[in-house]
Amino acid sequence: MRYWLDGLPFAVLWLAWLAYWLIAARNVKATRRSEPFASRLVTVALTAAAGALLAFRSHFLPALNARFVPQTIVLHWLGLLIVASGLAFAVWARLHLGRNWSGTVSVKEGHELIRTGPYGRVRHPIYSGLLLAILGTALAFGEWRGMLAFGLLTCAFTLKLRREERFMRESFPNDYPRYCAQVPALVPFVRGIHRGVSV
Repeated sequence: MRYWLDGLPFAVLWLAWLAYWLIAARNVKATRRSEPFASRLVTVALTAAAGALLAFRSHFLPALNARFVPQTIVLHWLGLLIVASGLAFAVWARLHLGRNWSGTVSVKEGHELIRTGPYGRVRHPIYSGLLLAILGTALAFGEWRGMLAFGLLTCAFTLKLRREERFMRESFPNDYPRYCAQVPALVPFVRGIHRGVSV
């Protein structure tokens, strides 16, 4: 960004989201079953790499600092609006999920299959919201490192949702396949890609 103040509203939005996430994580159900540590490590590594790309300009691959869109005030504010919308959607989903939420792929004690609110639009609305927010950040900053971060996070969430869907099919063998047939995985209103484990 040309001036550091340009990035301040983005930092405030992301830090406010992070603060809420950490506070909300304290009130969840006990875990009954969780993913293996190795699979979680892959997701964490991809997510950390995406965060580093967004936070710091690349000294090792300067081509990633090149712009893919011109620097304009319109794109700056459009990106900020997209970030706010994506984070708001993720928070709405987190609120709706309640105590069933987990930061890792797991099944909780007394786990419920939530199909209302944002979960009536997509099966993984937290991922949808965060991907939208990352895309908005990348658009506003306008550098290729942002798009690479978006790609890495998309890979991380795709791997994670595949594990989640396997757990959900095993926990809700009758209801979850029907839910998958009715609601797309990540993109609202997109039909026809919901069979099996869709993205």
